[in-house]
Amino acid sequence: PIVQFKLLHSMFHLCSNQTKYILLSTYIKLINLFPEIKGDIEEVLGNDNQLRNSDAEIQQRAMEYTKLSQIASSDLLATVLEEMPQFTERESSLLAKLKRKSNTLVKDRDIPEGDNTSTQESGTPEDSPVLNNHTELPPLAQVAAAAHAPPAAEPSLLDMFGGAPPAQDPTKVQVVTGLIECDEASQPNFKAFICSRNNGILFESEIIQIGVKSEFTGFEGKLQVFYGNKSPLPLQGFNTTLYISAADQPSLRLEGQRVPQLIAAGAQIPQTIKATAVSAFAECPLIQISFTAAGNAHNMVLRLPLLVNKFSKGTGMGAQDFFVRWKNLNLPAQECQKVFKAGRPMDNDLVKGKVQGFGFQVLDGVDPKPDNLVGAGS
Repeated sequence: PIVQFKLLHSMFHLCSNQTKYILLSTYIKLINLFPEIKGDIEEVLGNDNQLRNSDAEIQQRAMEYTKLSQIASSDLLATVLEEMPQFTERESSLLAKLKRKSNTLVKDRDIPEGDNTSTQESGTPEDSPVLNNHTELPPLAQVAAAAHAPPAAEPSLLDMFGGAPPAQDPTKVQVVTGLIECDEASQPNFKAFICSRNNGILFESEIIQIGVKSEFTGFEGKLQVFYGNKSPLPLQGFNTTLYISAADQPSLRLEGQRVPQLIAAGAQIPQTIKATAVSAFAECPLIQISFTAAGNAHNMVLRLPLLVNKFSKGTGMGAQDFFVRWKNLNLPAQECQKVFKAGRPMDNDLVKGKVQGFGFQVLDGVDPKPDNLVGAGS
């Protein structure tokens, strides 16, 4: 059971939130079936990645299941998690009414063979619209066009129940696949966000100041971007758009709220952007900001400080475990080496801080040379 659980949970971070809901319910059921792995599952349920998750449903399930496993007895737990009775399939009452109505219409249109009642009661043949010599027939071209015209689309049951694909949420910021040109010179302090800073100023001019505060928990990240109007006039038509490269689109999910189109003079407004790292990605996503100030249009494209190392968490281990894992990483894509010339003298404490800032835990006693630093993270 423990092998099955670890194999199942190893794919947890790659799943959508809906799948994570099901997996958390599966974990509590495993406690009921296999009490011997209760401790391992409780450790996962009580992890901050779940209890402090940005998704309220994941957070609630993790908290409820953790308390249920700690408080409930084995008999009570078995009762709560008892299999639900099988649902009896039955035909929808709406579908039944539609079928009855359809059958009634077909019967009304059927005319028995040999029944001349309608012909006899309709009057003389001269009164029949079909045989009336004064009836104007449509042009031949019109008849041909009608014959080749595509049939009219019939409303589906999905439209009746609102099952059609939903339109884009007007409260969400637009996320576009594909990167656009970015002026890196406008963000001279961006390198500080790579390994030593999560909060700071992204961009500043005489008109606007853009700052960011970010926090990361496991594979989830949340950015608060602040837009401050420094001018004496309001910023109008304010709009933001997120851009992510096509190669990274399956690996990084972005979602953000729209901002008001008007920022008053001296005011500041926030924008929340949530990010989920499904797998490793290469490029920083971009944010395009456009607005009008004093009748002049402004447009800028900035890099968001969303790097893959922000989602990394340091992992502690001994030298033996480190080399066992190192030898298992034997595929070409799992190893990368880069040799470069340092721009300043190598300070061991400074380099150690940079390694930790990248999301690694510095491991002592792994390399016999004290000047060599070894780190690990996941």
